[in-house]
Amino acid sequence: MKIILLCALGMSTSLLVEKMKKAAIDKDMEVEIEAHSIDSFDEQLETADVILLGPQIRYKKNTFFPKAEAARKPIDIIDMKAYGIGDGGRVLDQAMALMDNDS
Repeated sequence: MKIILLCALGMSTSLLVEKMKKAAIDKDMEVEIEAHSIDSFDEQLETADVILLGPQIRYKKNTFFPKAEAARKPIDIIDMKAYGIGDGGRVLDQAMALMDNDS
C-alpha cells in the first residue's frame, strides 16, 4: 500500500513520514509512505492508495477531494493534534482506517 502525505512544499511532513515508517515496522506492516508538495497532487493521485493532506493545506479540500473521489482514492486531512505532536502511529492508523472504509 502506498500512502502519500501532501503539504505546502513536501518538507513539513518529512519527519512525520519517518515516524509513520517506524510505526509501520513496529506493526510489521509493509507500506510505502512518501511526502510531496501539493503541486504534485494529480501525479500522486495516479499511484497513491491513500492521500492525506497536511492541516496547513486544508484549504485545498474543495479542489482535491472531488478529484480523489472520482478516482476512487481515499483522502482526508491529517488529524491536527496527531500532526502537531508528530504521532506517526496515529496518522498511520488514520490512513489504514481510510483504506478499511473504502473497501
